[in-house]
Amino acid sequence: MRKLALILFSLPLFCHAQRSAPLPPYPQDYFRNPLDIPILLAGNFGECRPGHFHSGVDIKTTGKENLAVRAAGDGYISRIKMDKGGFGHALYITHPNGYTTLYAHLNDFAPAIQRYLRKEQYERKKWDIDISLAASQFPVKKGQQIAFSGNTGSSSAPHLHFEIRNTKTEHPLNPQLFGLNVTDNIAPTIDEVAFYKGNIYETDNKVTVTLAKNGDVYKPVRSNSTTFRLVKDTLRVPDGFIGVGVNVDDYMDGSTNTITFYTAQLFLDDNLQSQVTLDDIGYDETRYINAYADFKTKELQRKWMQCLFKLPGNRLNNLYTDLNTNNGRLDLTDYKPHKVSIVITDNRNNTSTASFYVAIEDATYLAPANCTPFAYNKANTYEDPNVTFTLDERQLYDDICFSFARTPKADAYSDQYRLHHFYVPLHHYFDLQLKPTKPVPFDLRSKVVMMYTDGKDQNAKAALSVDQGWYKASVRDFGTYWLDVDTDPPTIIPAQKNGANLSKAKQIVFTVKDATTSVKTYSGYLDGKWLLFEQHGSKFFYNFDEHCPKGSHEVVFKAEDENGNGSESVLRFTR
Repeated sequence: MRKLALILFSLPLFCHAQRSAPLPPYPQDYFRNPLDIPILLAGNFGECRPGHFHSGVDIKTTGKENLAVRAAGDGYISRIKMDKGGFGHALYITHPNGYTTLYAHLNDFAPAIQRYLRKEQYERKKWDIDISLAASQFPVKKGQQIAFSGNTGSSSAPHLHFEIRNTKTEHPLNPQLFGLNVTDNIAPTIDEVAFYKGNIYETDNKVTVTLAKNGDVYKPVRSNSTTFRLVKDTLRVPDGFIGVGVNVDDYMDGSTNTITFYTAQLFLDDNLQSQVTLDDIGYDETRYINAYADFKTKELQRKWMQCLFKLPGNRLNNLYTDLNTNNGRLDLTDYKPHKVSIVITDNRNNTSTASFYVAIEDATYLAPANCTPFAYNKANTYEDPNVTFTLDERQLYDDICFSFARTPKADAYSDQYRLHHFYVPLHHYFDLQLKPTKPVPFDLRSKVVMMYTDGKDQNAKAALSVDQGWYKASVRDFGTYWLDVDTDPPTIIPAQKNGANLSKAKQIVFTVKDATTSVKTYSGYLDGKWLLFEQHGSKFFYNFDEHCPKGSHEVVFKAEDENGNGSESVLRFTR
Protein backbone atom coordinates (compact mmCIF):
# COMPACT_ATOMS: atom_id res chain seq x y z
CA MET A 1 0.00 0.00 0.00
CA ARG A 2 1.08 3.54 -0.65
CA LYS A 3 0.99 6.51 1.68
CA LEU A 4 -0.54 9.95 1.98
CA ALA A 5 1.10 13.27 1.37
CA LEU A 6 -0.99 16.33 2.19
CA ILE A 7 0.15 19.65 0.74
CA LEU A 8 -1.91 22.77 1.43
CA PHE A 9 -1.84 26.29 0.02
CA SER A 10 -4.27 29.19 0.22
CA LEU A 11 -5.97 30.30 -3.00
CA PRO A 12 -8.53 33.09 -2.42
CA LEU A 13 -10.13 33.73 -5.80
CA PHE A 14 -13.14 35.31 -7.48
CA CYS A 15 -14.12 35.10 -11.12
CA HIS A 16 -17.12 34.41 -13.34
CA ALA A 17 -17.75 31.72 -15.95
CA GLN A 18 -20.64 29.84 -17.50
CA ARG A 19 -21.89 26.79 -15.63
CA SER A 20 -20.73 23.68 -17.47
CA ALA A 21 -23.05 21.28 -15.65
CA PRO A 22 -26.62 21.36 -17.00
CA LEU A 23 -29.34 22.15 -14.48
CA PRO A 24 -31.66 19.24 -13.63
CA PRO A 25 -35.24 19.63 -14.92
CA TYR A 26 -36.74 20.77 -11.60
CA PRO A 27 -39.78 23.10 -11.61
CA GLN A 28 -38.67 26.74 -11.28
CA ASP A 29 -41.86 28.51 -10.18
CA TYR A 30 -43.78 25.90 -8.17
CA PHE A 31 -42.34 26.42 -4.67
CA ARG A 32 -42.33 29.69 -2.77
CA ASN A 33 -40.15 30.95 0.06
CA PRO A 34 -41.54 29.22 3.21
CA LEU A 35 -41.02 32.45 5.22
CA ASP A 36 -42.32 35.98 4.74
CA ILE A 37 -38.84 37.52 4.84
CA PRO A 38 -36.10 37.44 2.18
CA ILE A 39 -34.02 34.27 2.09
CA LEU A 40 -30.64 34.54 3.80
CA LEU A 41 -28.84 31.24 4.26
CA ALA A 42 -26.97 30.00 7.29
CA GLY A 43 -26.31 26.71 5.45
CA ASN A 44 -27.04 25.13 2.09
CA PHE A 45 -27.38 21.74 0.43
CA GLY A 46 -24.34 19.46 0.36
CA GLU A 47 -22.35 21.12 3.13
CA CYS A 48 -20.06 18.74 4.95
CA ARG A 49 -21.36 17.92 8.43
CA PRO A 50 -20.15 15.25 10.90
CA GLY A 51 -21.38 11.93 9.50
CA HIS A 52 -23.62 13.40 6.78
CA PHE A 53 -24.14 15.89 3.99
CA HIS A 54 -26.46 18.77 4.85
CA SER A 55 -29.74 17.80 3.24
CA GLY A 56 -31.45 21.16 2.74
CA VAL A 57 -31.10 24.90 3.25
CA ASP A 58 -31.01 26.64 6.63
CA ILE A 59 -32.95 29.88 6.27
CA LYS A 60 -32.18 32.60 8.81
CA THR A 61 -35.04 33.92 10.93
CA THR A 62 -33.27 37.16 11.98
CA GLY A 63 -32.29 35.57 15.28
CA LYS A 64 -35.94 35.22 16.30
CA GLU A 65 -38.36 32.36 16.90
CA ASN A 66 -42.07 32.02 16.10
CA LEU A 67 -42.02 33.50 12.61
CA ALA A 68 -44.86 32.24 10.41
CA VAL A 69 -43.81 29.17 8.40
CA ARG A 70 -45.87 28.68 5.25
CA ALA A 71 -46.49 25.80 2.86
CA ALA A 72 -44.14 26.13 -0.10
CA GLY A 73 -46.81 24.67 -2.41
CA ASP A 74 -50.22 23.02 -2.52
CA GLY A 75 -50.39 19.56 -0.97
CA TYR A 76 -51.16 17.89 2.34
CA ILE A 77 -49.41 17.35 5.68
CA SER A 78 -48.20 13.78 5.25
CA ARG A 79 -45.99 13.36 8.32
CA ILE A 80 -45.40 14.81 11.78
CA LYS A 81 -42.17 13.86 13.50
CA MET A 82 -41.08 14.88 16.99
CA ASP A 83 -37.45 14.19 17.87
CA LYS A 84 -35.31 15.32 20.82
CA GLY A 85 -32.38 15.75 18.39
CA GLY A 86 -32.11 15.91 14.62
CA PHE A 87 -34.95 17.93 13.08
CA GLY A 88 -36.73 18.50 16.41
CA HIS A 89 -40.36 19.40 15.63
CA ALA A 90 -40.84 18.70 11.93
CA LEU A 91 -43.62 18.71 9.34
CA TYR A 92 -43.67 17.10 5.89
CA ILE A 93 -45.91 18.19 2.99
CA THR A 94 -46.49 15.89 0.02
CA HIS A 95 -47.17 17.81 -3.19
CA PRO A 96 -49.01 16.53 -6.29
CA ASN A 97 -46.00 17.26 -8.56
CA GLY A 98 -43.90 14.39 -7.15
CA TYR A 99 -41.99 16.29 -4.46
CA THR A 100 -42.17 16.45 -0.66
CA THR A 101 -41.08 19.46 1.41
CA LEU A 102 -39.76 19.28 4.98
CA TYR A 103 -39.89 22.06 7.58
CA ALA A 104 -37.72 21.46 10.65
CA HIS A 105 -36.61 22.90 14.02
CA LEU A 106 -40.13 24.31 14.44
CA ASN A 107 -41.85 25.38 17.63
CA ASP A 108 -45.62 24.84 17.65
CA PHE A 109 -47.62 23.86 14.59
CA ALA A 110 -50.74 25.55 13.27
CA PRO A 111 -53.56 25.15 15.87
CA ALA A 112 -55.46 22.26 14.26
CA ILE A 113 -52.24 20.29 13.68
CA GLN A 114 -51.01 21.07 17.19
CA ARG A 115 -54.26 19.83 18.78
CA TYR A 116 -54.08 16.60 16.77
CA LEU A 117 -50.46 16.05 17.80
CA ARG A 118 -51.17 16.57 21.52
CA LYS A 119 -54.09 14.14 21.38
CA GLU A 120 -51.87 11.48 19.79
CA GLN A 121 -49.04 12.04 22.29
CA TYR A 122 -51.29 11.67 25.32
CA GLU A 123 -53.06 8.62 23.91
CA ARG A 124 -49.71 6.94 23.21
CA LYS A 125 -48.08 8.32 26.40
CA LYS A 126 -45.09 9.24 24.28
CA TRP A 127 -43.62 12.61 23.29
CA ASP A 128 -41.22 11.51 20.50
CA ILE A 129 -43.57 10.16 17.86
CA ASP A 130 -43.56 9.79 14.08
CA ILE A 131 -47.03 9.96 12.50
CA SER A 132 -48.00 9.36 8.87
CA LEU A 133 -51.18 11.13 7.77
CA ALA A 134 -53.78 10.62 5.07
CA ALA A 135 -54.22 13.18 2.30
CA SER A 136 -57.69 14.09 3.60
CA GLN A 137 -56.61 15.02 7.14
CA PHE A 138 -54.68 18.27 6.67
CA PRO A 139 -54.76 19.58 3.07
CA VAL A 140 -52.87 22.86 2.63
CA LYS A 141 -52.62 25.59 0.06
CA LYS A 142 -49.47 27.37 -1.09
CA GLY A 143 -48.74 30.17 1.37
CA GLN A 144 -50.95 28.77 4.16
CA GLN A 145 -49.35 28.98 7.61
CA ILE A 146 -48.47 25.54 8.91
CA ALA A 147 -46.21 26.29 11.88
CA PHE A 148 -44.02 28.72 13.79
CA SER A 149 -40.24 28.76 13.35
CA GLY A 150 -38.07 27.70 16.27
CA ASN A 151 -34.84 26.26 17.55
CA THR A 152 -35.72 22.65 18.43
CA GLY A 153 -33.80 19.42 17.90
CA SER A 154 -30.11 19.71 17.06
CA SER A 155 -30.43 23.36 16.10
CA SER A 156 -27.90 25.69 17.74
CA ALA A 157 -29.63 28.97 16.79
CA PRO A 158 -33.09 29.97 15.53
CA HIS A 159 -33.61 29.11 11.86
CA LEU A 160 -35.78 27.09 9.49
CA HIS A 161 -34.35 23.94 7.93
CA PHE A 162 -36.14 23.46 4.58
CA GLU A 163 -35.85 20.46 2.25
CA ILE A 164 -37.27 19.43 -1.09
CA ARG A 165 -37.31 15.65 -1.64
CA ASN A 166 -38.19 13.34 -4.46
CA THR A 167 -41.37 11.75 -3.06
CA LYS A 168 -40.73 8.39 -4.73
CA THR A 169 -37.07 7.92 -3.77
CA GLU A 170 -37.21 10.11 -0.61
CA HIS A 171 -33.84 11.57 -1.66
CA PRO A 172 -33.25 15.18 -0.64
CA LEU A 173 -32.57 17.44 -3.63
CA ASN A 174 -30.77 20.77 -3.82
CA PRO A 175 -33.50 23.36 -3.02
CA GLN A 176 -31.55 26.18 -4.68
CA LEU A 177 -32.09 24.46 -8.04
CA PHE A 178 -35.88 25.01 -7.77
CA GLY A 179 -35.92 28.73 -8.51
CA LEU A 180 -36.01 30.03 -4.93
CA ASN A 181 -35.21 33.74 -4.83
CA VAL A 182 -31.71 33.84 -3.34
CA THR A 183 -29.50 36.87 -4.00
CA ASP A 184 -25.90 35.73 -4.44
CA ASN A 185 -23.32 37.57 -6.55
CA ILE A 186 -20.24 36.34 -4.67
CA ALA A 187 -17.98 33.68 -6.19
CA PRO A 188 -16.65 30.81 -4.05
CA THR A 189 -13.30 31.11 -2.28
CA ILE A 190 -10.85 28.25 -2.85
CA ASP A 191 -9.10 28.38 0.52
CA GLU A 192 -6.79 25.38 0.20
CA VAL A 193 -5.80 22.60 -2.16
CA ALA A 194 -4.39 19.24 -1.07
CA PHE A 195 -2.52 16.52 -2.99
CA TYR A 196 -2.84 12.86 -1.96
CA LYS A 197 -0.54 10.03 -2.93
CA GLY A 198 -1.68 6.45 -2.69
CA ASN A 199 -4.10 5.38 0.04
CA ILE A 200 -5.27 8.39 2.04
CA TYR A 201 -5.92 6.37 5.22
CA GLU A 202 -2.39 5.02 5.53
CA THR A 203 -0.50 7.38 7.82
CA ASP A 204 2.22 5.37 9.56
CA ASN A 205 5.72 6.11 8.15
CA LYS A 206 4.13 8.54 5.71
CA VAL A 207 6.33 10.12 3.07
CA THR A 208 6.24 13.90 3.28
CA VAL A 209 7.69 16.40 0.86
CA THR A 210 8.69 19.91 1.86
CA LEU A 211 8.09 22.27 -1.03
CA ALA A 212 9.26 25.51 0.58
CA LYS A 213 11.73 26.62 3.23
CA ASN A 214 8.97 27.52 5.66
CA GLY A 215 6.89 24.40 5.15
CA ASP A 216 4.32 23.36 2.60
CA VAL A 217 1.98 26.38 2.54
CA TYR A 218 2.01 28.61 -0.52
CA LYS A 219 0.63 32.11 -0.96
CA PRO A 220 -0.62 32.67 -4.50
CA VAL A 221 -0.18 35.94 -6.36
CA ARG A 222 -2.80 37.47 -8.60
CA SER A 223 -2.26 37.16 -12.34
CA ASN A 224 -5.40 39.10 -13.22
CA SER A 225 -8.89 39.58 -11.83
CA THR A 226 -9.92 35.95 -12.26
CA THR A 227 -6.82 33.74 -12.03
CA PHE A 228 -3.98 33.11 -9.64
CA ARG A 229 -0.54 31.55 -9.88
CA LEU A 230 1.96 30.25 -7.35
CA VAL A 231 5.29 31.92 -6.63
CA LYS A 232 6.99 28.59 -7.26
CA ASP A 233 6.85 27.81 -10.99
CA THR A 234 6.03 24.09 -10.66
CA LEU A 235 4.98 21.99 -7.66
CA ARG A 236 6.90 18.75 -7.25
CA VAL A 237 4.80 15.90 -5.87
CA PRO A 238 6.05 12.49 -4.70
CA ASP A 239 3.88 10.07 -6.66
CA GLY A 240 2.79 9.32 -10.20
CA PHE A 241 -0.95 9.20 -9.46
CA ILE A 242 -2.12 12.18 -7.41
CA GLY A 243 -5.51 12.86 -5.90
CA VAL A 244 -6.65 16.46 -5.42
CA GLY A 245 -8.82 17.83 -2.61
CA VAL A 246 -10.19 21.32 -2.00
CA ASN A 247 -11.27 23.32 1.01
CA VAL A 248 -13.83 25.84 -0.25
CA ASP A 249 -15.92 28.58 1.36
CA ASP A 250 -18.76 30.35 -0.40
CA TYR A 251 -20.75 33.39 0.73
CA MET A 252 -23.95 35.12 -0.36
CA ASP A 253 -25.00 38.76 -0.31
CA GLY A 254 -26.11 39.99 3.10
CA SER A 255 -24.83 37.05 5.15
CA THR A 256 -21.55 36.27 6.88
CA ASN A 257 -22.22 32.53 7.05
CA THR A 258 -20.15 30.23 4.88
CA ILE A 259 -21.95 27.86 2.52
CA THR A 260 -20.69 25.37 -0.05
CA PHE A 261 -20.41 25.10 -3.84
CA TYR A 262 -22.62 23.35 -6.38
CA THR A 263 -20.03 21.85 -8.76
CA ALA A 264 -16.27 21.30 -8.65
CA GLN A 265 -14.29 20.32 -11.73
CA LEU A 266 -10.71 19.11 -12.02
CA PHE A 267 -8.74 19.48 -15.27
CA LEU A 268 -5.34 18.16 -16.36
CA ASP A 269 -3.93 20.03 -19.36
CA ASP A 270 -7.45 21.39 -19.95
CA ASN A 271 -8.96 17.88 -20.09
CA LEU A 272 -11.71 17.18 -17.55
CA GLN A 273 -10.65 14.49 -15.04
CA SER A 274 -13.57 14.57 -12.60
CA GLN A 275 -16.62 16.57 -11.59
CA VAL A 276 -18.46 16.70 -8.27
CA THR A 277 -22.10 17.86 -8.30
CA LEU A 278 -23.89 18.38 -4.97
CA ASP A 279 -27.47 17.26 -5.56
CA ASP A 280 -29.69 14.21 -4.94
CA ILE A 281 -28.00 12.59 -1.91
CA GLY A 282 -30.15 10.03 -0.11
CA TYR A 283 -30.24 9.48 3.63
CA ASP A 284 -29.23 5.88 2.97
CA GLU A 285 -25.94 7.07 1.48
CA THR A 286 -25.21 10.32 3.29
CA ARG A 287 -22.66 8.74 5.64
CA TYR A 288 -20.36 8.33 2.63
CA ILE A 289 -19.40 11.91 3.48
CA ASN A 290 -16.57 10.13 5.32
CA ALA A 291 -15.33 8.74 2.01
CA TYR A 292 -15.92 11.93 0.05
CA ALA A 293 -14.06 14.17 2.51
CA ASP A 294 -10.61 13.59 4.00
CA PHE A 295 -11.73 12.16 7.35
CA LYS A 296 -8.28 12.33 8.95
CA THR A 297 -7.87 16.04 8.23
CA LYS A 298 -11.39 16.67 9.54
CA GLU A 299 -10.66 14.82 12.79
CA LEU A 300 -7.20 16.23 13.41
CA GLN A 301 -7.40 19.72 11.93
CA ARG A 302 -11.16 20.46 11.98
CA LYS A 303 -11.33 21.39 8.31
CA TRP A 304 -13.22 19.82 5.43
CA MET A 305 -10.99 18.81 2.52
CA GLN A 306 -13.35 17.58 -0.22
CA CYS A 307 -11.85 14.98 -2.55
CA LEU A 308 -12.16 15.42 -6.31
CA PHE A 309 -11.19 11.78 -6.75
CA LYS A 310 -13.21 8.74 -5.71
CA LEU A 311 -12.05 6.16 -3.16
CA PRO A 312 -12.72 2.55 -4.18
CA GLY A 313 -15.22 1.99 -1.35
CA ASN A 314 -17.08 5.25 -1.94
CA ARG A 315 -20.58 4.37 -3.23
CA LEU A 316 -21.68 7.95 -3.97
CA ASN A 317 -21.84 7.11 -7.65
CA ASN A 318 -24.22 9.97 -8.52
CA LEU A 319 -21.96 12.57 -6.93
CA TYR A 320 -19.04 12.06 -9.31
CA THR A 321 -19.27 12.36 -13.09
CA ASP A 322 -16.71 12.35 -15.89
CA LEU A 323 -14.20 10.40 -13.82
CA ASN A 324 -11.06 9.40 -15.67
CA THR A 325 -9.80 5.80 -15.65
CA ASN A 326 -7.97 6.48 -12.35
CA ASN A 327 -11.19 7.47 -10.53
CA GLY A 328 -10.21 11.11 -10.75
CA ARG A 329 -6.54 10.79 -9.80
CA LEU A 330 -4.07 12.61 -12.05
CA ASP A 331 -1.54 10.60 -14.05
CA LEU A 332 1.88 12.31 -13.86
CA THR A 333 3.99 9.25 -14.65
CA ASP A 334 5.67 10.83 -17.66
CA TYR A 335 7.60 13.09 -15.23
CA LYS A 336 6.66 16.17 -17.29
CA PRO A 337 5.06 19.32 -15.86
CA HIS A 338 1.27 19.37 -16.32
CA LYS A 339 -1.22 22.16 -15.93
CA VAL A 340 -3.85 21.52 -13.24
CA SER A 341 -7.02 23.62 -13.07
CA ILE A 342 -9.82 23.60 -10.50
CA VAL A 343 -13.14 25.25 -11.36
CA ILE A 344 -15.65 25.84 -8.56
CA THR A 345 -19.21 27.03 -9.33
CA ASP A 346 -21.94 27.89 -6.82
CA ASN A 347 -25.71 27.57 -7.11
CA ARG A 348 -26.02 31.01 -8.75
CA ASN A 349 -23.38 30.31 -11.41
CA ASN A 350 -20.64 32.37 -9.73
CA THR A 351 -17.34 30.70 -10.62
CA SER A 352 -13.76 30.64 -9.32
CA THR A 353 -10.72 29.07 -11.01
CA ALA A 354 -7.28 28.11 -9.75
CA SER A 355 -4.50 26.96 -12.11
CA PHE A 356 -0.94 25.80 -11.49
CA TYR A 357 1.64 23.29 -12.74
CA VAL A 358 2.55 19.98 -11.14
CA ALA A 359 5.25 17.38 -11.88
CA ILE A 360 6.36 14.16 -10.22
CA GLU A 361 9.61 13.71 -8.33
CA ASP A 362 11.09 10.47 -7.00
CA ALA A 363 10.21 9.59 -3.40
CA THR A 364 11.24 6.79 -1.09
CA TYR A 365 8.43 4.47 -0.06
CA LEU A 366 8.42 3.10 3.48
CA ALA A 367 6.35 -0.05 3.91
CA PRO A 368 4.09 -0.29 6.98
CA ALA A 369 5.14 -2.66 9.74
CA ASN A 370 3.38 -4.62 12.51
CA CYS A 371 -0.10 -4.53 11.04
CA THR A 372 -2.78 -6.74 9.51
CA PRO A 373 -3.99 -6.01 5.95
CA PHE A 374 -7.74 -5.31 5.69
CA ALA A 375 -9.28 -5.14 2.20
CA TYR A 376 -12.02 -2.57 1.56
CA ASN A 377 -14.19 -4.98 -0.49
CA LYS A 378 -14.01 -8.08 1.70
CA ALA A 379 -15.11 -9.15 5.17
CA ASN A 380 -12.24 -8.70 7.64
CA THR A 381 -12.11 -10.53 10.97
CA TYR A 382 -9.72 -9.78 13.82
CA GLU A 383 -9.29 -12.20 16.72
CA ASP A 384 -7.31 -11.76 19.91
CA PRO A 385 -7.64 -13.72 23.19
CA ASN A 386 -9.73 -10.83 24.56
CA VAL A 387 -10.96 -9.02 21.44
CA THR A 388 -12.89 -10.14 18.37
CA PHE A 389 -14.87 -8.41 15.64
CA THR A 390 -15.71 -8.64 11.93
CA LEU A 391 -16.04 -5.77 9.46
CA ASP A 392 -18.23 -6.60 6.49
CA GLU A 393 -17.38 -5.87 2.86
CA ARG A 394 -19.03 -2.39 2.97
CA GLN A 395 -17.31 -1.05 6.08
CA LEU A 396 -14.06 0.34 4.64
CA TYR A 397 -13.60 2.95 1.93
CA ASP A 398 -10.08 1.81 1.05
CA ASP A 399 -7.59 -0.87 2.06
CA ILE A 400 -5.97 -0.32 5.45
CA CYS A 401 -3.13 -1.88 7.38
CA PHE A 402 -4.92 -2.55 10.69
CA SER A 403 -2.91 -2.02 13.87
CA PHE A 404 -3.75 -3.15 17.39
CA ALA A 405 -2.32 -2.29 20.81
CA ARG A 406 -3.06 -3.36 24.37
CA THR A 407 -2.51 -1.31 27.56
CA PRO A 408 -3.18 -2.58 31.11
CA LYS A 409 -5.88 -0.65 33.02
CA ALA A 410 -5.93 -1.59 36.70
CA ASP A 411 -9.11 0.33 37.61
CA ALA A 412 -11.24 -1.35 34.93
CA TYR A 413 -12.47 -4.87 34.21
CA SER A 414 -10.32 -5.27 31.11
CA ASP A 415 -7.21 -3.90 29.49
CA GLN A 416 -7.53 -0.99 27.08
CA TYR A 417 -7.53 -2.10 23.45
CA ARG A 418 -6.61 0.34 20.69
CA LEU A 419 -8.29 -0.68 17.45
CA HIS A 420 -6.34 1.06 14.69
CA HIS A 421 -6.71 4.89 14.52
CA PHE A 422 -9.79 6.96 15.39
CA TYR A 423 -9.23 9.13 12.31
CA VAL A 424 -9.86 6.22 9.91
CA PRO A 425 -13.64 6.04 9.26
CA LEU A 426 -15.98 3.07 9.33
CA HIS A 427 -19.25 3.18 7.47
CA HIS A 428 -21.70 1.53 9.85
CA TYR A 429 -22.05 -0.30 13.15
CA PHE A 430 -20.38 -3.62 13.90
CA ASP A 431 -20.43 -5.94 16.91
CA LEU A 432 -17.32 -5.64 19.06
CA GLN A 433 -16.73 -8.34 21.67
CA LEU A 434 -14.37 -7.93 24.62
CA LYS A 435 -13.51 -10.39 27.36
CA PRO A 436 -12.78 -9.14 30.91
CA THR A 437 -9.26 -9.57 32.25
CA LYS A 438 -10.59 -9.98 35.80
CA PRO A 439 -13.82 -11.56 37.07
CA VAL A 440 -16.97 -9.44 37.03
CA PRO A 441 -19.03 -10.06 40.21
CA PHE A 442 -22.31 -11.79 39.51
CA ASP A 443 -24.45 -8.89 40.72
CA LEU A 444 -22.59 -6.48 38.38
CA ARG A 445 -22.80 -8.48 35.17
CA SER A 446 -25.91 -6.59 34.05
CA LYS A 447 -24.08 -3.29 34.68
CA VAL A 448 -21.10 -3.82 32.36
CA VAL A 449 -20.37 -1.01 29.93
CA MET A 450 -18.01 -0.76 26.99
CA MET A 451 -16.02 2.45 27.34
CA TYR A 452 -14.59 4.32 24.34
CA THR A 453 -12.19 7.18 23.78
CA ASP A 454 -10.64 8.80 20.74
CA GLY A 455 -8.04 10.47 22.97
CA LYS A 456 -10.19 13.60 23.33
CA ASP A 457 -13.68 12.57 24.42
CA GLN A 458 -14.98 9.55 26.29
CA ASN A 459 -18.35 7.80 26.19
CA ALA A 460 -19.85 4.42 26.98
CA LYS A 461 -22.48 1.96 25.84
CA ALA A 462 -24.19 -0.79 27.75
CA ALA A 463 -22.57 -4.15 26.91
CA LEU A 464 -24.56 -7.37 26.68
CA SER A 465 -23.19 -10.60 28.09
CA VAL A 466 -22.64 -13.33 25.50
CA ASP A 467 -21.32 -16.88 25.69
CA GLN A 468 -18.20 -17.85 27.62
CA GLY A 469 -17.66 -14.54 29.39
CA TRP A 470 -17.59 -12.20 26.39
CA TYR A 471 -19.39 -8.84 26.37
CA LYS A 472 -20.74 -7.30 23.18
CA ALA A 473 -21.71 -3.80 22.06
CA SER A 474 -22.58 -2.30 18.68
CA VAL A 475 -20.02 0.38 17.75
CA ARG A 476 -18.88 2.13 14.55
CA ASP A 477 -15.57 3.80 15.29
CA PHE A 478 -11.96 2.80 15.54
CA GLY A 479 -10.30 3.95 18.75
CA THR A 480 -9.65 2.68 22.28
CA TYR A 481 -12.15 0.40 24.09
CA TRP A 482 -12.31 -1.30 27.49
CA LEU A 483 -14.84 -2.82 29.92
CA ASP A 484 -16.07 -1.30 33.17
CA VAL A 485 -19.29 -1.22 35.21
CA ASP A 486 -21.89 1.47 35.75
CA THR A 487 -24.02 1.47 38.91
CA ASP A 488 -24.71 5.20 39.15
CA PRO A 489 -28.26 6.33 38.30
CA PRO A 490 -29.00 9.58 36.49
CA THR A 491 -29.07 12.76 38.58
CA ILE A 492 -32.35 14.70 38.48
CA ILE A 493 -32.37 18.35 39.55
CA PRO A 494 -35.65 20.33 39.49
CA ALA A 495 -35.40 23.96 38.38
CA GLN A 496 -38.21 24.99 40.77
CA LYS A 497 -38.17 24.69 44.54
CA ASN A 498 -40.43 22.25 46.34
CA GLY A 499 -43.63 23.97 47.43
CA ALA A 500 -43.24 26.82 44.94
CA ASN A 501 -46.13 28.86 43.58
CA LEU A 502 -45.98 28.36 39.82
CA SER A 503 -49.09 30.32 38.86
CA LYS A 504 -46.99 32.66 36.67
CA ALA A 505 -44.54 30.03 35.38
CA LYS A 506 -44.67 28.70 31.84
CA GLN A 507 -42.87 25.41 32.43
CA ILE A 508 -41.82 22.76 34.89
CA VAL A 509 -38.17 21.91 34.23
CA PHE A 510 -35.84 19.12 35.37
CA THR A 511 -32.16 18.81 34.46
CA VAL A 512 -31.17 15.16 34.05
CA LYS A 513 -27.65 13.87 33.46
CA ASP A 514 -25.99 10.47 33.47
CA ALA A 515 -22.29 10.29 34.23
CA THR A 516 -21.43 7.17 32.21
CA THR A 517 -23.93 6.26 29.50
CA SER A 518 -27.08 8.25 28.66
CA VAL A 519 -30.69 8.66 29.71
CA LYS A 520 -32.53 5.84 27.93
CA THR A 521 -36.09 6.34 29.23
CA TYR A 522 -37.92 9.01 31.19
CA SER A 523 -41.49 9.77 32.29
CA GLY A 524 -43.38 12.36 34.29
CA TYR A 525 -46.61 12.03 36.23
CA LEU A 526 -48.91 14.77 37.53
CA ASP A 527 -50.96 13.55 40.46
CA GLY A 528 -50.47 10.00 39.19
CA LYS A 529 -51.39 10.74 35.55
CA TRP A 530 -48.89 10.67 32.67
CA LEU A 531 -47.67 14.15 31.71
CA LEU A 532 -46.10 15.28 28.44
CA PHE A 533 -42.42 16.10 29.06
CA GLU A 534 -40.10 17.06 26.20
CA GLN A 535 -36.32 16.60 26.13
CA HIS A 536 -33.86 19.15 24.76
CA GLY A 537 -30.32 18.05 25.63
CA SER A 538 -30.18 17.58 29.40
CA LYS A 539 -33.28 19.73 29.91
CA PHE A 540 -36.67 17.99 30.35
CA PHE A 541 -39.68 20.28 30.44
CA TYR A 542 -43.47 20.36 30.53
CA ASN A 543 -45.28 23.44 29.18
CA PHE A 544 -48.33 24.21 31.27
CA ASP A 545 -51.61 23.45 29.48
CA GLU A 546 -55.13 22.22 30.24
CA HIS A 547 -53.72 19.06 31.82
CA CYS A 548 -52.60 21.04 34.88
CA PRO A 549 -55.54 22.99 36.41
CA LYS A 550 -55.31 25.44 39.30
CA GLY A 551 -54.62 24.01 42.75
CA SER A 552 -52.01 21.94 44.58
CA HIS A 553 -50.15 19.28 42.62
CA GLU A 554 -47.35 16.74 42.75
CA VAL A 555 -45.10 15.86 39.82
CA VAL A 556 -43.00 12.69 39.92
CA PHE A 557 -40.24 12.60 37.30
CA LYS A 558 -38.38 9.33 36.63
CA ALA A 559 -35.29 8.59 34.53
CA GLU A 560 -33.32 5.44 33.74
CA ASP A 561 -29.96 4.96 32.01
CA GLU A 562 -28.82 2.29 29.55
CA ASN A 563 -27.90 -0.13 32.33
CA GLY A 564 -31.23 0.07 34.15
CA ASN A 565 -30.01 2.41 36.88
CA GLY A 566 -33.00 4.57 37.79
CA SER A 567 -33.86 7.56 39.94
CA GLU A 568 -36.81 9.89 40.53
CA SER A 569 -37.55 13.38 41.78
CA VAL A 570 -40.75 14.70 43.36
CA LEU A 571 -41.87 18.32 43.00
CA ARG A 572 -44.86 19.69 44.91
CA PHE A 573 -46.27 23.04 43.82
CA THR A 574 -49.38 25.16 43.52
CA ARG A 575 -50.84 26.63 40.39
